[in-house]
Amino acid sequence: MALRIDTAAVPGIERLATAVSPATRRQVRKNLWSYIFLLPLLVLVGLFVVYPMVASINITLYDWNGIGNPTRFVGLRHFFTVSRDPLFWNAFKNTFTYALVLVPIQLTLALILALVLNNPKLKGSTIYRAVYFSPVVTSAAMVGVVMTMLLGGVGDKLNGLLLDIGLIRAPIDWLGDPRFALPVVIAVGIWHTLGYNLVYFLAALQSIPKELYEAARVDGANAFHQFRYVTVPMLRDVGVVIVFLAILGSLQVFDLVLVMTGGGPYFASEVVSTYIYHYAFTPAAVQAEANVGYASAAALFMGLIVMGITIMQLLAVRYAASRRSELKSAPAAAGERVPRGGAYRGDGADLN
Repeated sequence: MALRIDTAAVPGIERLATAVSPATRRQVRKNLWSYIFLLPLLVLVGLFVVYPMVASINITLYDWNGIGNPTRFVGLRHFFTVSRDPLFWNAFKNTFTYALVLVPIQLTLALILALVLNNPKLKGSTIYRAVYFSPVVTSAAMVGVVMTMLLGGVGDKLNGLLLDIGLIRAPIDWLGDPRFALPVVIAVGIWHTLGYNLVYFLAALQSIPKELYEAARVDGANAFHQFRYVTVPMLRDVGVVIVFLAILGSLQVFDLVLVMTGGGPYFASEVVSTYIYHYAFTPAAVQAEANVGYASAAALFMGLIVMGITIMQLLAVRYAASRRSELKSAPAAAGERVPRGGAYRGDGADLN
């Protein structure tokens, strides 16, 4: 005899029973192995990302040098100090300068290279892809060391080359001059992480149906119009994600700055990550002793800003998805022809 529960006799049990629909339960059972494979990653993220972030909130309320247990309670003083510290705002400005310069240049170069490498007529495209992606798999610290040696260390190779071809009249201290330190780090950052966005754009380009280009050519569209009215619209959704990933990655720059300039000269290339590092681990440069509480307050302050950008990314992706579903459901005239000599727009309009 099966056990039956009177849902009317137990308050809330009916809502609980209907909270998980049969379709949801079937979906969970269908993808059970996927959830099992994701579980180790979720555990690691919880232990090494989520927990430290939550624990650091408590640390921000103390003066603490990182040894023993924090005992000197200061409340919200660190947050007020961070908000009034000109060095923090200088690091904040440099961080966003790095992102605002690197992201547009890098994404433009990545898209151009992706368009070239996606050409099926290009021979040896696989080799070119490997060459452009190889800096990504190289340690940022190692890249910083090599670039430091090329720019100002053994042999000063770049200055020698520029002097030989007559572009400069005297050697330039690329990493020791406040005018050049941050631009040089940005240039190295563009080269080092270009491969990521190149791969993203290549994957997006290869997902575009070839039939769209064939229809555009039949309708008289030239290469520019194919890029404008086929490639760009089809890349728009993926492009939003790529832009926000590039912004978030650039705001977290640390290795290159620490290895190449250490935040100098005179804080000209200091970013928020190195600012936090200096207060937490190298106190001799900034104060009498390390203050992990203050560094945690600065990290939390910056983390809230990055979290805001992440929320913007989620909203943008959701908006793009809703727009795509609206376009799919709307009556389309993508198959219409345009007058001879006109370009393909998907709505049959003559572009000339």
